[in-house]
Parts: sequence; structure tokens; C-alpha cells
Amino acid sequence: MVRRCLTTFFAVLLAACLVSTPAPRAEADDPIGFIERLGVEAIEMLADPALTEQERISEFRRILVAAFDLPTIARFVLGRYWRRATTDERREFESLLEDYIVTTYAAQLGRYRGETLAVGAARGEGDILVASEIIPHEGPPVRVDWRVRGGSGSYKIIDVVVEGISMVITQRSAFASVIQRSGGRVSGLLSELRKKAGRR
Repeated sequence: MVRRCLTTFFAVLLAACLVSTPAPRAEADDPIGFIERLGVEAIEMLADPALTEQERISEFRRILVAAFDLPTIARFVLGRYWRRATTDERREFESLLEDYIVTTYAAQLGRYRGETLAVGAARGEGDILVASEIIPHEGPPVRVDWRVRGGSGSYKIIDVVVEGISMVITQRSAFASVIQRSGGRVSGLLSELRKKAGRR
């Protein structure tokens, strides 16, 4: 259950690193420019033949940490159990979340096939929703909205909405199910995530 839902959530996050974009229309201090620039930076990393596999993984982690507000995402997906978790459990959960993403998708970083990301308009105040479509070689485009928080020069992604479905809400439900099966203990979820992230 955790693996299936995590894969659904983070496959979309990986999409930010598996798409090429046109030249940015705006600088990164604009929400649209932020998403476009993220795509440009990611494709430069993927297409660089000089990078070793380990260097590419390190670059993927750097882009992930820079673009996504992982602490905010961690708090949200843990939901009501965040308040029950100890300080050490919270800290470990945030770390495991990052490691799991990197570990799971490291092997896929060499699979870029020229998919494109078309970034559209932005709407909202406070949290901004930036519309886009991932356009594959075959099949219909996939609508992906990026929920962005922050201000000029300091934007971070806090959610990805795929065809109208919030990935962080989906993930929160999956984590809650694992914790409930563990008797309401966050430690049960941490144990499973350690295995998924390759920790013991």
C-alpha cells in the first residue's frame, strides 16, 4: 500500500525532472518562471553526458530539495499523527521521505525520452496554482497543476495536483492506513520507510 501510493505521488515529482521545457518566459521570482526554470535545470542535468550516475543522483537530490518544500509536505502527509510523533520521529520522517524519493527514482534518471512540459497560467493568492500539461510522445496530455508557496525568489512546491487529484492528500491517506495497522504508532510507518529507503 505504501509503495503503490508513494509511487503515485513521487512519479509526478519525478516528472519535473523528466521533462524538457521551452525557454523560460519569466525569471524565477515569478511562479510561472519558477516552474519553467525548474524544468530547464532538470533537463540540463539529465542530458549532461559528463555526469556519472552518482553525480546525477546527487543533482537530482539537490533539485528536489531546492524546488519542493519537503518539511511542509512531510507535516501534511503525516496529518494528525504529526502531533503524536516525537521530535526524533518527526526529524527521521522528514529525512526518510527525502531518501525514499531519491532511492526509488535514482535508477530512472537515465530514462528521459524527450517528453515535454507545457506551462500555462497561474492563479490564486498566497498559495499559487501553476497549470501545466505533460505531453508524451503518444497518448493524451496529462494535466498537472503545481501548488507553489512563497514569494519573489523563494518559491517552493507544496503539492502536485494530477487530473484534479491532490497527491499530498492521497499520500496522507496511505500513511494513515499504515500507521493504523501499526496500532497508531508512527514508528510502524518509519520502519517500513526505512526498508523502502534502503536503511536498516
